[in-house]
Amino acid sequence: MNVQVILEPSDEGGYTVYVPSLPGCISEGDTEEEALCNIKEAIELYLEPVDDEMFVTESRIIREVAV
Repeated sequence: MNVQVILEPSDEGGYTVYVPSLPGCISEGDTEEEALCNIKEAIELYLEPVDDEMFVTESRIIREVAV
């Protein structure tokens, strides 16, 4: 999966990087390469399911969809 990210030079030095399609998914790094590596990890964590949100009740139905 390819995800578009935005790199912006930071006032303090380095770069801030965020993912417009994933609200709140943001990271930073001292170099472009480090910022891109860090945002890749942030994206993976953002998309990882959280087990405590997966509990089933009578009114919930869990399904998977391909993206």
